[in-house]
Amino acid sequence: MKLRKGRGIAIVLFLLGVLLIGLSITYTIMIVPMDKSSKKKIEVLVPKGQSVLNMGKVLEQKGLIRNAFFFKVYVKLNGIHDMKADIYYMNKSMSMKEITDMLRKGSNRNENAIRLTFHEGKTITQYAETLEKNTDIKAEDFLTKMKDTTYIQGLIENYWFLTDAILNPDIYYPLEGYLAPDTYEFKGKDVTIEEVVKTLLDQEEKVLEPYKETLEAQGNVHEVLTLASIAQLEAKNAEDQKLIVGVFQNRLALGMNLGSDVTTYYAFQEEMDKDLTTEMFNTYNPYNTRSQEMAGRLPVGPICNMEVSALEAGITPTASEYYYFVADKNGKIYYTKTNEEHEQTVQEIKDRGDWIW
Repeated sequence: MKLRKGRGIAIVLFLLGVLLIGLSITYTIMIVPMDKSSKKKIEVLVPKGQSVLNMGKVLEQKGLIRNAFFFKVYVKLNGIHDMKADIYYMNKSMSMKEITDMLRKGSNRNENAIRLTFHEGKTITQYAETLEKNTDIKAEDFLTKMKDTTYIQGLIENYWFLTDAILNPDIYYPLEGYLAPDTYEFKGKDVTIEEVVKTLLDQEEKVLEPYKETLEAQGNVHEVLTLASIAQLEAKNAEDQKLIVGVFQNRLALGMNLGSDVTTYYAFQEEMDKDLTTEMFNTYNPYNTRSQEMAGRLPVGPICNMEVSALEAGITPTASEYYYFVADKNGKIYYTKTNEEHEQTVQEIKDRGDWIW
């Protein structure tokens, strides 16, 4: 009987040991960061009167912790009872301790801070408008700075992806295509032009960093961004953007002009909701790829600032046998191999009332 009793105790102790090890492993997993490499800021609002469990649910929904209930357990085990209601900016590289420490300390955000969103597909002139509406920076002053070659040359020395190609005198704004679209937080309305540009270029560097080796080996960063900018305005999704860059490469290889209307809009600095004229299409401009004088040539530079998917399209386009594409009013794009097929597709789109104009 004693032997059986001793064996039973041993089994119980073994199971308790396994349970404790399991709990220890679970605890360790729960308190480590969700993504150690993440740097993206995530806004978290903690209103007054928020329960610990509901606070945990918000953090879980934001992807900052793994489990809301465990957050409540962690808070109780560590005797945390002084977390403050506020607006916080966290990221997924924060551990459970770092998150709770921030919640106890309260947000150290600048009350005067402003958040600005620069959208993909927008130009430097549109960025200037955003700055004038939300900061003390005048659009005219920003655009003047964007043409300051001494200033631009200084930036070229500091960023590997900026090359002398952007100093071509035919380029409207050397940094067009290089200012990463995103939402940014600045110290206040008195932010300077230099601070804004540095912030956007720093983000562009982060976006391009994974492709640095490829781009430097090819030695054509400016061409890649130029193609990417056209794809950004021609297509809504990554698949079409990649196909379109492939089509452009096919046309360039045969010495054809790209024939992209969006480049004509940029060439004449027209809003894309206005009609273009035959005269515009036929007028030579180093941006206007509808002009026959631009046959076999890219625009002199990017025509907008683009999102990551468009950048990837410029770097790794989809190869195909297509030489033509056209979009209907719903944004669906049709690809064809010959001009005859292209004209037929255009007529079919018009016949069913889906022509874009």
